[in-house]
Amino acid sequence: MDLLIFDLDGTLVDSRQDLANAVNAMLAHLGREPLANERVYSYVGNGAPVLVRRALGEPAAEDLFRSGLAFFMQYYGAHDLEFTALYPGVRESLDRFRAAGKRMAVLTNKPFAMSRHILDGLGVAGHFFRVIGGESLERKKPDPIGVETLMRDAGVDRAHTVMVGDSSVDVATARNAGIACCGVTYGFQPESLHHPAPDLLVDRMEQFADWVLRP
Repeated sequence: MDLLIFDLDGTLVDSRQDLANAVNAMLAHLGREPLANERVYSYVGNGAPVLVRRALGEPAAEDLFRSGLAFFMQYYGAHDLEFTALYPGVRESLDRFRAAGKRMAVLTNKPFAMSRHILDGLGVAGHFFRVIGGESLERKKPDPIGVETLMRDAGVDRAHTVMVGDSSVDVATARNAGIACCGVTYGFQPESLHHPAPDLLVDRMEQFADWVLRP
């Protein structure tokens, strides 16, 4: 595999606490009761607007949703590195990939500016030739446009490209793009990796690195 495409939340970074804190700060701002952290985690993966809508409950009035989303974005943008950290083994694996000459990119439904800020803050932004956020293209994951854009930019074909993620959204993205997929069991939604199942399932990023770099 020559092009490695990574999801962000739940795959490279453990951002659960900061996301839950931001959601509950938004709910408090709107006079709502807080949600259990585990429930918030289950809402992550389809971008900030979907996260906010799920947290507010359906259906939410449009003005309430807009107010909630604006508060969430402002609060999370100011607090997105308080607890967020790379998962164990991620930095070392990224270093191994870079040393081996692999092209790496991030494809996430998280807003681009927030994604870049987190990668910069954790010192790994330089490993990736491109970061595609939720608003970077016309459509988000699981649409294949992000994968197709990265393959074109990297000059790598489908047979040598793999998507790495922690949820069914990432597996569906890979399937829609016709590429291989690796699922990680340590992320936000490991239970969703059964339908559809990825080609490879790992418990640590080092296992994925061993698979990619095997002789």
